[in-house]
Amino acid sequence: MPSVKPFSLLTDYDISLLQSGKHFRLYEKMGSHPMEVDGEKGVYFAVWAPHAQSVSVTGDFNHWKNKAHVLLPRWDHSGIWEGFIPGLGVGTVYKYHILTSDGLGLDKGDPYARRWETPPKTASIVCVPEYKWKDDKWLKNRKAIAGKPKPWSVYEVHLGSWKKLPEDANRSLNYVELAKELVDYVKTMGFTHVEFMPVMEHPYFPSWGYQVTGFFAPSGRFGSPEELMMLIDAFHQADIGVILDWVPSHFPGDIHGLYRFDGTHLYEYADMRRGFHPDWNSYVFDYGRNEVRSFLISNALFWLEYYHIDGLRVDAVASMLYHDYSRKEGEWIPNIHGGRENLEAISLLRDFNEAVYSHYPGVETIAEESTAFPGVSKPAYDGGLGFGQKWMMGWMHDSLSYFKRPPLFRRWHQNEITFSMVYAFSENFMLPLSHDEVVHLKSSLLYKMPGDEWQKFANLRSLFGFQWTHPGTHILFMGGEFGQTTEWSHDRGVTWELLQYAYHKGCQDYVKALNEIYTSRPALWRNAFTTEGYQWVSGDDTENCVLAYLRKGDENDNMILVICHFNTNKLDSYMVGVPVEGDWTEVLSSDDKRFGGSGTVNGVVKTDKKPSHGFEQSITFKLPPLAVTIFESPKSKVRSPKAEKSPKSEVESAKSAAKSAKAPKKK
Repeated sequence: MPSVKPFSLLTDYDISLLQSGKHFRLYEKMGSHPMEVDGEKGVYFAVWAPHAQSVSVTGDFNHWKNKAHVLLPRWDHSGIWEGFIPGLGVGTVYKYHILTSDGLGLDKGDPYARRWETPPKTASIVCVPEYKWKDDKWLKNRKAIAGKPKPWSVYEVHLGSWKKLPEDANRSLNYVELAKELVDYVKTMGFTHVEFMPVMEHPYFPSWGYQVTGFFAPSGRFGSPEELMMLIDAFHQADIGVILDWVPSHFPGDIHGLYRFDGTHLYEYADMRRGFHPDWNSYVFDYGRNEVRSFLISNALFWLEYYHIDGLRVDAVASMLYHDYSRKEGEWIPNIHGGRENLEAISLLRDFNEAVYSHYPGVETIAEESTAFPGVSKPAYDGGLGFGQKWMMGWMHDSLSYFKRPPLFRRWHQNEITFSMVYAFSENFMLPLSHDEVVHLKSSLLYKMPGDEWQKFANLRSLFGFQWTHPGTHILFMGGEFGQTTEWSHDRGVTWELLQYAYHKGCQDYVKALNEIYTSRPALWRNAFTTEGYQWVSGDDTENCVLAYLRKGDENDNMILVICHFNTNKLDSYMVGVPVEGDWTEVLSSDDKRFGGSGTVNGVVKTDKKPSHGFEQSITFKLPPLAVTIFESPKSKVRSPKAEKSPKSEVESAKSAAKSAKAPKKK
């Protein structure tokens, strides 16, 4: 085998961008690239290891000899080792053998490799995925509607456990099988988007993909890179967007990964008061090192470019923003101003979001951020972090806390269920019921609910109805849609056999119906993030645990009236004021018998000239127990002069509702 020949894909401008933290397409230059040089076919390699004594490429092709193919250091002291090895090609299995400054030999995978061996094997593979995409129509439309309102009903999926095959050693479905079964299911259920928990290569399956070693490579457990592309393409052809979990917050300490890559703390902070993450026993990226910033942002753009991803949900943003996250006093280092904020991570996130939105119009970034950090979904140029949406963790916590309570006691806690409206428009919120809520002895969503079996399902349907009609967007983890009874297990997977039982099938049908109502009524999503899309009707009926609110689109959209009844009493004559005179049509009731309810439905209800809730007319209807009832306004858009409220009054109404809910209403 010929030795390494001098060659470089990197220009002086590339090095300048890399060292300034502004090279966002490093995957085009770093890693392994099959090519032809001076008439010879082979592979060009480039790796950043500034503190190494030497770096060589080892593999089956040279019997893993450490000194057979030594890369050449660049003359510019950039820390990059590179070279061209003739005779190699796609499919070559390799690692970098790094001789550290203290003489220790390390065998590392390629940080930029586009394919890795399937765990437990740990080598990188030379790969140039070739796939003929068929989603041009989707991508053109995505760009055309960039920045415009659209529905977001997201189904969160762990690919390795969405469906298991017990008859085949309980294996997971592969990408090809998922392209048929998962796409068909998400389409049938009416979700607009699917969110994959991390698909990047990870050595430990029970980490669910959040302990990444191969940042540029999809997991080989489920097939080839081309087959993952086919899966994403199939979603796009079914008019379903694909969101990908992205993990720039930490990485594991596996010896073949990024940790102490060249014998020093290269990718992670050197001081473990910043560099080690106590929650996950992993390591924190050094966000102040420009080469690391270029690596991370290049990685994000790589998935958007090569895999046509429509959105990136950024994991554990809160852990990035604060030096004292999960650390006790004395276990963290303040920033240069003496504060707890990680200024370098904040800067990185702003650069990341600006890069995504400038290069890929129509793509969305979503922050999993659990604190009150200001401006997460505010543009970076206006002082925010620049995300498109932020998970509304407060809504999730308060809502689950409320629904866990027996209905008898909810009247004293109505402020928990109304409080979200005090701050609902401070960010562009996505309401999550995610995998984190159904693991680690937290129980399934269904078994968080109080009461007998009928009440548990009625409560769960009410929770979903509240989630789907609340301002913002929403995401639901797999299995929740039909009331899975057990916690999620990555080994067992989703318990699809429960669908043979009527209550579970009814719950699934209800979520499907919710999606149909949500996507077909612009009032539920056109103004999802603004006060113009929401209006309180009543939030202070604590005795009956009732909420009533309007969702509004533009002047051509019918309004939606939502009545949430979270108590067990049935009310045969309940009156609510409405802003439009005429026939209000009940478009969905969670108490419908087809969903497992008791069958209390209303059909069309005519207004009476009885003023109520600030409106000149009202409707009276039957209110079933533990149910969400959704009415649609008449076609006429003649509204009562009293119907409109200013954005300020909306907030005041929410505060008033929360305040009044502290004690039961006296009769």
